[in-house]
Amino acid sequence: MKLLWIFITVVVALIIVGYIYISSERNWGGGKMTVSSVFKNGGEIPKEFTCDGANVSPQLVINGIPRNARFLAIIVDDPDAPIGTFTHWTAWNIKVSSDSASIPKAVPRKTSLMIQGLNDFKRVGYDGPCPPRGHGKHHYHFRVFALDKELTLKDGSSRKELEKAMRGHIIAQAEVVGIYGR
Repeated sequence: MKLLWIFITVVVALIIVGYIYISSERNWGGGKMTVSSVFKNGGEIPKEFTCDGANVSPQLVINGIPRNARFLAIIVDDPDAPIGTFTHWTAWNIKVSSDSASIPKAVPRKTSLMIQGLNDFKRVGYDGPCPPRGHGKHHYHFRVFALDKELTLKDGSSRKELEKAMRGHIIAQAEVVGIYGR
């Protein structure tokens, strides 16, 4: 009888340990990766983050980062621009250490947090929404990519170079879209 109780206790302990392990796997990258900001998806981007305000980058919060992700990359663009898709920000080699990350507000052009690329204003770093006056509301896509490796691109690399370097290394992506018009 004593052996039966020991056996039952061991089985119950193994079930509990297995459940805890499976739960922790689900909590770190087990769901869909998401990105959020100070504006809701499909909502108005506050003036502070545009050329009509302080022109600083908004905070981005990323959740559900897959366990095998090592770095993040960002591409922000405006597909409604009259000259075609206009790139406002590219950044990469943002180190991942858990299932969530936060990109702070007002990332400076030179920072140890990430490497930044050349935008279509021909500057390195973030330049916010600045649609032509009277052109209506534009949609700004803030896309975050989870990557399985560090990229070997230098500051000021182009969006095309970033996209080429990411090819085959994207393991998840998410986006939040903000709207702005002048």
